Amino acid sequence: MCNEYALERSLEELLSELAELQMPLGFDGARPNMEPRPSIRPTDPSYLLVGDGTGGARLTQRRWGFPGPRGPVINFRSEGRSFPKGRCLAPADAFFEFTGAKAPKSKWRFESADRPFLAIAGFIRDDRFTLLTTGPGPDIAPYHDRQIVIFPRERWADWLDTARPQPPIGPLPAGSLKVTQIR
Repeated sequence: MCNEYALERSLEELLSELAELQMPLGFDGARPNMEPRPSIRPTDPSYLLVGDGTGGARLTQRRWGFPGPRGPVINFRSEGRSFPKGRCLAPADAFFEFTGAKAPKSKWRFESADRPFLAIAGFIRDDRFTLLTTGPGPDIAPYHDRQIVIFPRERWADWLDTARPQPPIGPLPAGSLKVTQIR
């Protein structure tokens, strides 16, 4: 399951991506200095997009993982669930999966095949967030039996606007992700 992702692109690149979608972006307070983060792991703070109620988005920061009895809940199964509030997107350049039975495991980097950003569906509760998961799509199935929910660009606004019906949750079609072995 996803327990690491990267956000190395600049705030200007994110603003440009959202401008193409005609989604204005506001901030919690002053415009942040969004430094490159090659590794975001559970319990780290991370930037998230949340709906602003007007068709735009707001950039906020939360810590990854709900408190749980055996550690942080970093991934949450989406099947059969609805999310009428608390929906967010975690912008990312890539996410990582690990394979193998012994350390060091093989590490695989997954990126969008055609866009600079991925938008990972998440859910906010209080000051924390978790990433939603679903069954694997064809690009992930050789590496893991679950995958994080990634929305295509045309669904970002639908997911963030809780006044709209929740878009369908499922894996991306084949060829949506580029896979590179890191180790």
